[in-house]
Amino acid sequence: MPLQRIMNAESVAVVGASRTETKRGFQAIRTLLDEKFEGKIYAVNPKEKSVLGFPCYARVSDIDDPVDIVLITTPAKTLPAVLKDCGEKGVAGAVIIAGGFRELGKSGNDLENALLTAAQKYHVRFIGPNTSGMINVKTSLNLVGLDHVPKGDIALISQSGNMALTLITEAKVKSRKGFSYYVGVGNESDIHFHEYLAFFKNDPETKAVLMYVEGMREGRQFLQEAYKTTLLKPIILLKSGRSSVGQRSAGSHTGALAGISEVALTAFQRAGIITVDKSDELFPVAETLSNQPVIKNNRVAILADGGGHATIAADILTDRLGVDIPELDEKTKEKLKNLLPFTASVLNPVDVAGGTDADPSLFAECARILLKDSNVGGLLMVGLFGGYGIRFAESLKWKEEDAAHQLGKLVLTSGKPIVVHSLYSSIKPHALELLRYYKIPVYDSLDIACRCMGVLSIRGRYLGEYHAKVNFVFNWRAREKPEARQIIDTAKAQGRRSLLEPEAKRIFKLHGAPVSDDPIATTADEAVKIFKKLNCDVALKIVSPDILHKSDAGGVRLHLTTEEEVRRAFKDILKSGHIYAPKADIRGIMVSPMAELGLEIIIGTKIDDQFGPVIMFGMGGVMVEILKDVAFRVLPISSHSARKMINEIRSAPILNGFRGRPPYDKKAIQRLLTLCSEIVEAYPDIEEMDLNPVIVYENGTRIVDARIILKEDGDSNSF
Repeated sequence: MPLQRIMNAESVAVVGASRTETKRGFQAIRTLLDEKFEGKIYAVNPKEKSVLGFPCYARVSDIDDPVDIVLITTPAKTLPAVLKDCGEKGVAGAVIIAGGFRELGKSGNDLENALLTAAQKYHVRFIGPNTSGMINVKTSLNLVGLDHVPKGDIALISQSGNMALTLITEAKVKSRKGFSYYVGVGNESDIHFHEYLAFFKNDPETKAVLMYVEGMREGRQFLQEAYKTTLLKPIILLKSGRSSVGQRSAGSHTGALAGISEVALTAFQRAGIITVDKSDELFPVAETLSNQPVIKNNRVAILADGGGHATIAADILTDRLGVDIPELDEKTKEKLKNLLPFTASVLNPVDVAGGTDADPSLFAECARILLKDSNVGGLLMVGLFGGYGIRFAESLKWKEEDAAHQLGKLVLTSGKPIVVHSLYSSIKPHALELLRYYKIPVYDSLDIACRCMGVLSIRGRYLGEYHAKVNFVFNWRAREKPEARQIIDTAKAQGRRSLLEPEAKRIFKLHGAPVSDDPIATTADEAVKIFKKLNCDVALKIVSPDILHKSDAGGVRLHLTTEEEVRRAFKDILKSGHIYAPKADIRGIMVSPMAELGLEIIIGTKIDDQFGPVIMFGMGGVMVEILKDVAFRVLPISSHSARKMINEIRSAPILNGFRGRPPYDKKAIQRLLTLCSEIVEAYPDIEEMDLNPVIVYENGTRIVDARIILKEDGDSNSF
């Protein structure tokens, strides 16, 4: 792996080593000593003779032995020269602490580009700049300064040092879990998110990847790598910068471009990433997914010692998280009745109704019965477990501990997960610590316990799904049509970025889309002649490469029913066009048959800053302009993804028919969405497409208006 020598470095040099205790160059060496780093340490500072007992070298290149990684604590302006020296020494990588780069604007951006140029010239990969550092917890290669980071199997990638500190502290205080690595990505100038994922995907000691992201430079490559990773191990991600204020903050912090939140979230989910909305969910979700088997049937049993918690948990799981609370098998209910008092509820949720007050070990037997039920895919325990020895009698703690041993073994034998909510979690009674020893997660927040059950179900569904064409890789020009290529090349040769509407419609027609052939009239007489031939109501629309928004220019007339209306409309459109854009090149007036009434939808594609080509679908008219009721996907999409897009918008039920109307043709919409994906894939020149409106009928669709915008750089494509 390209990052192997960096992430598993056996020797480190600290550039900017210092005898001043408050400086990073002192703290870094002291941390390596305190943490008992297994490799070699070198101090680099031409002004010092030694630091903490290590002789100081003037330059990295003066060190006789090999150096794998360098921690650079000197100011930004010194970095190009330091990287040159590192390259001449054969150093694999550097961790660059300094800030003052693109997050500060143009001058900082220029300095960052100079830094990257030097690194590439001298073949040194680097983490940062503007990073808190990195830690290999296994070997105690601690280049951050956080002491006693708990060792475990979760890799942490974060663009915020404070978020990393929060998560590491949470692991120390509330869990027995820990970390395999931590990487502070910083500005992500050189080593990108997807490269870290590739490393952690292949690291045998990492079982889950936990991420805090503000923005990313190579979004599509990240999705491609995430798709490969999530089939092997879970990725849990919190994306900030979703509000306008958050985007400004992200820009000032790391200089990252925060993308459209809907695009990012749907893309992450499609790649199998578990996304969370709240920072306090991040670590619990990662802990649960790295420890517990997934739920394979989206069905959960709730075992409680009180009705209130059980009811709240059922509401959260079903209403908020989409998890089923199934009816239990009759044999299961009978066994529970024989075990619990007659006052107990053996429906799902199961309420023991005081049946465990004298013997909390019954929890384990109830759990065993529930997990044997084929309708149950996982178990959520809620209430007082772990606190019976505190709440009622100290002698009960032994029975709780016995139950904890049984529950721990039950996860292994059943292959089904258990998550526990306990009011006594923060007190850490031994019974709950035993559960954690057996890797059963325990939380004092009922909401978080439910969320953890929910993500086990999400992950189970993802692993059980058919993943058709979701690897986010384009097969460029795969279905290119020669005539369509000629249309695009002609427009480019004429210096045009906007295709004429007839040209755009012709491309769609060549790919099998439902569009009519709309002839162009250059005189009013020609327009009338076409109208008579069509023998139906028509619409007239101006055709000009200089008038993109035809309605704004008065370039559209609808529902024309007579020869006189057509003649007058032709003249009015020409007049309005010349007033709107006096120098416009007007090629003529397009004469189109009026579309029959149906349901209006909109389909569009654009280039997202982080993820490349994306597609949008929504209802037309008010729905899209006011309610913003749209769905996004990163292209290319499969027929399966197109169907999910259609069904996820809030107004999707309209498509099923209402007030006696027959349903609209969702399969035709599905075909059109995948056809748009095919067209973007066939022509890398396309920057943006807009089909608005498309009319949907009981059978079929019709594209009424089509627009295609080309990239300024033509065939160039970075995705």
